Amino acid sequence: MPDQRPLDNAFDLRARAELALAFDPGQPPAQLFRHTPLLARRGVRSGLVALLLAATGPSAVLAMRPPALVRGAIEHEYYERTLRGSFMDAAPLLQHLGLDGAQAVPGYPQLMRPCDIDGHLAYHLTSFFEKGGMVTVFAFDAPVLLAEDSGWWGNVYWKVIASRDGKPLVLVAQKKQALSVAHSALAAPR
Repeated sequence: MPDQRPLDNAFDLRARAELALAFDPGQPPAQLFRHTPLLARRGVRSGLVALLLAATGPSAVLAMRPPALVRGAIEHEYYERTLRGSFMDAAPLLQHLGLDGAQAVPGYPQLMRPCDIDGHLAYHLTSFFEKGGMVTVFAFDAPVLLAEDSGWWGNVYWKVIASRDGKPLVLVAQKKQALSVAHSALAAPR
């Protein structure tokens, strides 16, 4: 079949010659060869900063969290915050708090009972301290490893102190002032 395209006229030939001189098809533009280092690009730097912040935030929160036994005590205190009553004698509770069994329970006791916190038998004392507030104290029956520390977790203040006989006590309160008043009544003298 013969070629049915029309022949090029003079205008087409002239336009094709001008376009051939305007851009040499063998050499691409110089901007295609420009190399920008990866870290010099704004998008890459922004992505790295966002990744750094995303990794630092949760790790900072996890670094500030209390030991597992303290977290269990805080959770236990939350569920028994409104419970009142005396479910045990004061003498064994005082003994586990490191106090003399013949003296009175510190503060105005609201709740005294044995509890289970993460598999550990604990003696639970919720007491109101004058000029402080309500404090929950946990004394453990078996020896536990808790270093003296304090902090804020789950909308409550907590503090681990050594009792007068050297056992750790976990104090939980909604007011920081209450912890210091309870600390002076329960901690070992320094």
